[in-house]
Amino acid sequence: MNTHKTRSPHFVIAMLCALPMVVGADEIGDVNVDWLGGDIKIEAVEDPKVQGVTCHISYFDRGLIDRVRNGEIFSDPSNSSIACRQTGPIVIGDIELDDGGENVFSKRTSLIWKSLQVTRIYDEEHETLVYLSHASQVKDGSAKMAISTIPLFGQDVTWAE
Repeated sequence: MNTHKTRSPHFVIAMLCALPMVVGADEIGDVNVDWLGGDIKIEAVEDPKVQGVTCHISYFDRGLIDRVRNGEIFSDPSNSSIACRQTGPIVIGDIELDDGGENVFSKRTSLIWKSLQVTRIYDEEHETLVYLSHASQVKDGSAKMAISTIPLFGQDVTWAE
């Protein structure tokens, strides 16, 4: 007798969507905003190449009822907010210095096509670290973004080689 039950593809996909997709982010807040299961998640992310900097990112996590109602079962909105602050002595490692910056953090906001990104750009002229929170999509890119800055002027900053 075969007692193995085959899971439906919908169940498997729902379970994959529920898995955490980020290493290095700590969820510090989960605010329920509606009866459809929508939440605002808040995560703390430490910059892996800049010690002493922590970014707090907030984003909307759509509930299952809202996903079905809007026909976007596998995707969350592209909206996000970011605030970065000095949380200790700043030690800057081997960071990208070009104007395209460097990806610091990424989290899937859809099954395949979309993710929330945090990019760090160093503004050498103004001695400032700029953190840009934005959506990255395969098609139909989003103009929804937020920035936060860490001024280095007058700070005791160590540049590690």
